[in-house]
Amino acid sequence: MALEVKLGQDLRLRQQLVMTPQLQQAIKILQLSLPELEAVVQSELDSNPMLEPLDHSVAEAAANHENDESAANAPADGEPLAAEPDRETALANGESEWEPTADDRPAETVATEPPDAAAELRELSRLDKLDWREYLENYSNNWQDGEAGDPDDERRNTLENTLTRKTSLEDHLMWQMRMSNFDETDQRVGATIIYNLNDDGYLETPLEELAAQLECEVDRVGRVLKRVQRLDPPGVGARDLRECLHAQLANLGMEESLAARIVLNHLDLLEKHRYNEIARAMGISLELVGGAAKVISLLEPKPGRDYGGQEPAYIVPDVYIQKVGDDFMVTLNESAVPRLRLANYYQRVMNDAGVGAETREYLQERMRSARWLVKSIYQRQQTIFKVANSIVKFQHAFFEHGVSHLKPLVLKDVAVDINMHESTISRATANKYAHTPQGIFELKFFFTSGVKAADGEDVSAETVKEKIRALVAGEGNHNPLSDQSIAEILRKDQINIARRTVAKYRQALGILPSGRRKRIA
Repeated sequence: MALEVKLGQDLRLRQQLVMTPQLQQAIKILQLSLPELEAVVQSELDSNPMLEPLDHSVAEAAANHENDESAANAPADGEPLAAEPDRETALANGESEWEPTADDRPAETVATEPPDAAAELRELSRLDKLDWREYLENYSNNWQDGEAGDPDDERRNTLENTLTRKTSLEDHLMWQMRMSNFDETDQRVGATIIYNLNDDGYLETPLEELAAQLECEVDRVGRVLKRVQRLDPPGVGARDLRECLHAQLANLGMEESLAARIVLNHLDLLEKHRYNEIARAMGISLELVGGAAKVISLLEPKPGRDYGGQEPAYIVPDVYIQKVGDDFMVTLNESAVPRLRLANYYQRVMNDAGVGAETREYLQERMRSARWLVKSIYQRQQTIFKVANSIVKFQHAFFEHGVSHLKPLVLKDVAVDINMHESTISRATANKYAHTPQGIFELKFFFTSGVKAADGEDVSAETVKEKIRALVAGEGNHNPLSDQSIAEILRKDQINIARRTVAKYRQALGILPSGRRKRIA
């Protein structure tokens, strides 16, 4: 049977969502945190000549110069000056501080440069007020040698305000090794050991692998490792927790103590807090085991902790929620959001008749990109503001009384309230923080699941966690509460919760099981 190919036309109507690059950029900007947004804006400032910071723009400098000239040419006394619209009036008229104002529109003429003569006169007037004696004593120590000082010295940061790189564990150990009597070969072996340590200061690479890499004997690597383990911090270079703790005890001169024997022989029982079994196995009293356990608890299980880890991430609130009277008001943190404007100079260049078509097309493209970025940032702020107001409406009791009054809330509730999609609410609350009377919280913190109470109302999961944390904090170390006991106490508070749910919340809070929370008197 032969196949026949026919060509034809078919007309169909259908709807589909097209993700334009501008829409993708708006979605990306919405879900960025403030530090990430600042990095994106800085990158756009470097690549787009049509954008400039609002606080450091060339247009503002020219405006300031025009103000100086207008002040010099001010009318006589009694003649009124034309009033300039202020920021509040502009906002009342529907203008946005994120949108280009009338002053940003292309002008036909370019502002002239300030006269050099006026600048020279101002500089001479400053010289008359200078204290030359103080200047010679503090800044001109080499005046006899004819050496001129650096004009940027006064603008430089002091030594205390200069940022420095944090000393890493490798740098700290290499400095000690170079100050010790390691020969050249041992230094090479020691450097290989040091640079194979993990962030906690442990050596996970087998000695045989290091010896094969260095093409030397395994015994030599072992001898150098012992010398590295005597460096600071104590316990560094250990291959397991037992060796790490014993090295720290040896550094304290306690290598033959009861604590050292417990570490070498009964560390597994010590981790599970089985003090009675340790006392029976060693034939000593429970009080001695408790004293040795207290000494061991003061040791550092991760020697590289102080030298590793990421730099601290500082939280900048996106919104401020403050109580005014009986209500809570939401205020955007405008100072942390980059403020942009369109560059007047390049707008004039774009409207210049002498500019080529290729240059004008490039500037128009950059203009569209700049306008969309400014609009996306403005929409981001408005969306966060609406979401924060809706959260305040649903969680009013939390802002008044604390976590114990947090109510169950889902994204759909806020989405219906402000007429937006749930995905938009999710992006608007990701990595966004609110400064509240109860502290600083991520916006996603206010969206929690619910637990059924005896009276039929739902209780927030965060409220249940807070109750579990309070119960554990108030328990005795000698008789900690089990998960079943906590569940029974919560049932008395009209919160129906199972033991396994208590265990799940306890693990989420980072609380150890009852057997591992027990201590000896």
